Amino acid sequence: MAVLAQKFLTLADLAKRGGGKGAEMAQVIELLAQENPILEDAVAMECNQGKSHLHNIRTRLPQVAWGKLYKGIPQSKSDIQQVEDTTGFVEALATIDSRLLKLSKNPAQVRLTESSAFIEALNQEVATGIFYHDTKTGPEKFMGLSVRYSEYANGDKGKGAANQVIDGGGRGSDNTSIWFVTWGDRFTHLLYPQGSTAGVQREDKGEQRIHDDQGNPFYVKEELFSWHVGMAVNDWRYNARIANIDASEVAAGNVDVYALMRQAYYRLKSRRVPGGKTCIYMNSDMMEALDKLATNAGSSDNFVRLTRQDVAGEEVLTYRGIPIRETDALLNSEEMVPAAQ
Repeated sequence: MAVLAQKFLTLADLAKRGGGKGAEMAQVIELLAQENPILEDAVAMECNQGKSHLHNIRTRLPQVAWGKLYKGIPQSKSDIQQVEDTTGFVEALATIDSRLLKLSKNPAQVRLTESSAFIEALNQEVATGIFYHDTKTGPEKFMGLSVRYSEYANGDKGKGAANQVIDGGGRGSDNTSIWFVTWGDRFTHLLYPQGSTAGVQREDKGEQRIHDDQGNPFYVKEELFSWHVGMAVNDWRYNARIANIDASEVAAGNVDVYALMRQAYYRLKSRRVPGGKTCIYMNSDMMEALDKLATNAGSSDNFVRLTRQDVAGEEVLTYRGIPIRETDALLNSEEMVPAAQ
């Protein structure tokens, strides 16, 4: 699979196009992307119903038939499932003592530096949400990937997204996942509300009077950061999940991670139908395991090694030409993904 240049609009691209306020937000989004590698890949689209997004997923193709003279054509149709994906917003309020700003030669830079911790916290929460959030248990949030790919196909049981889930064999309490995600307007993308600046906002609340832990008043400058975001999967066939990877067994060298990745690769429709940008996501433990396997692979010609390629001007590690992104939003404490019943 060839590495595709970024031809879709990311959050930063959308903000830059906004001009004025959008240009200011682009700087914040660039800071977000530095801590969240998913934002380097993720495509963002505006909701079509205010703060929610209504779209159709084809679940079955129509039947066709060979024709005969003087015979009619059997009627058939495709099956469509209508899905409504929602968005939610996460906020952070950054405060800094006004006296500190008065002592600084560059107050704006000081405020940005002090706000970086809040921006990183926003990042971690949204990155976690992309993989794990569930609107059933947290209706104020958005639906992540794990809920959509929550079981694996078991023989002739399981259909739809279950066919895209590989069972890594782990049955303990230290499981993790590796994800193949295809980003694009027809595949998987982030959502932001209609009329917003890519869903990211920064509000300067000015000087506020607050109290310390002893009840004594002092003055601070406040900034409110908010990120209104959601996620949609238009076609489940373009993503794949390797679930139930036992992290301790991987560390002990007892799991053939490459064999699991090969299975996931051949589940992807995007390897045959171009048009999106496919990326692989795993945590640092899995990255180290892959590195170790590649190092110990010897000179076997049929071993698919990790390689480095240029992707949009950046040198990244790839597998079969697919960029690999390291994200510790993926945990080693996932619940076991069950077989379809």
